[in-house]
Amino acid sequence: MSGLVDILVIVAVVVVVVIRQCSARRISDHKRWWILPGVLLVMSLREPGLLEPRHPALSAVVLGAELVVGLVTGVGWGWTSQLWREVDGSLWSRGTKATVLVWTGGLALRAALYGAAALMGIHQGSAALLSALAVTLAVRSGVLMWRAGLMRPAYGGGADGEPSQPVWKDRV
Repeated sequence: MSGLVDILVIVAVVVVVVIRQCSARRISDHKRWWILPGVLLVMSLREPGLLEPRHPALSAVVLGAELVVGLVTGVGWGWTSQLWREVDGSLWSRGTKATVLVWTGGLALRAALYGAAALMGIHQGSAALLSALAVTLAVRSGVLMWRAGLMRPAYGGGADGEPSQPVWKDRV
């Protein structure tokens, strides 16, 4: 795949994710949360140049740091997202101001890593960015699904058989 197509895919994914994150969205299917990150990861692994051939060890270290930043950003993003159940039992999510700070911090760290790699003579292609984005999205979705599993039902009996109170918005 060409670099232009990779850039367009990355920009499209970021735009879709940011738009979806900034508005309240119903989380409808818990079984398919991994599909988009999986597709992005496959795309990144198919790309040549995931590691710089002239500096494979340093390139692997920078890629590892990029993946760690993606992991931390995903955890922060999933943890700072507002999550609640409506009275009908549907699960909803929305980003908060803290989520914007997590995104901004993650972007700043990625820019710093990219700059440090460039100073070391390591060229990072779009495959590294795609893989870090895949990790971020997968971890964020996993954290949201984990948090959703901890929430009590919005109506009916609780897990221990006692009547439950309505669950209002979970604020982080």
